Amino acid sequence: MKCVIIDDEPLAVDLLVEFVGRVDSLELVTTFTNAIDAISIINQSQIDLIFLDIEMPHFTGIDFINAIEKKPLIIFTTAYSDYAVEGFNLGAVDYLVKPIPFNRFLKSVLRAQQIFTPKSLLATDAIVNTPEIENDFMFVRAEYENVKLNFADILFIEGLKDYVKIYTTDNKYTLTLISLIKLENLLSTKGFARVHRSYIINIKHVKSIQKNKVLIAEKRIPISESYKTSFFEKIKL
Repeated sequence: MKCVIIDDEPLAVDLLVEFVGRVDSLELVTTFTNAIDAISIINQSQIDLIFLDIEMPHFTGIDFINAIEKKPLIIFTTAYSDYAVEGFNLGAVDYLVKPIPFNRFLKSVLRAQQIFTPKSLLATDAIVNTPEIENDFMFVRAEYENVKLNFADILFIEGLKDYVKIYTTDNKYTLTLISLIKLENLLSTKGFARVHRSYIINIKHVKSIQKNKVLIAEKRIPISESYKTSFFEKIKL
């Protein structure tokens, strides 16, 4: 993971530089003692992880998070524990209180690595080829290969923030980086329906329908109010 250190205390920076140097999975790009100076670098470069002090004069770590366009993984480093809740509310991976022991630093890095690895295995353009209308399959990028998925074999698709899980009839799922909206547009003429902000289903595999749920392969999938009318119209219920 390419990382950056932002801390107004030179001694704290030196310690983190030493810690980063002990971890093979980390590549230190640069360090900053002023968060404002770091904004352009973060927005223009591929940075995966930031070690970020919260309490800095004039421009805090919280200010910095709100100012950047790209949002790398963040591990907060601070001498104060007062900001812990706010830090986690901003989606921080972890919150390290100074003085930071190496074992605690390493635990945070491993946590960040677990979050980062699935994303790094996925390409930005998940759909390898956009099928023409007559096609009955699509290829998606998953891990290090292009996987062919027949539309008929897809049970349902679950959205998970930055990526989706595509569940198939062989009791497996494919994890790929794509938005549900893009898949909804692609599959809307293929017998699929959006039933929830987190779910697209294959109507063909629906076993039963309740007022607010559908049953597919023993999985009860919610039907939200915002999609209920369009779904029921599509299946003519």
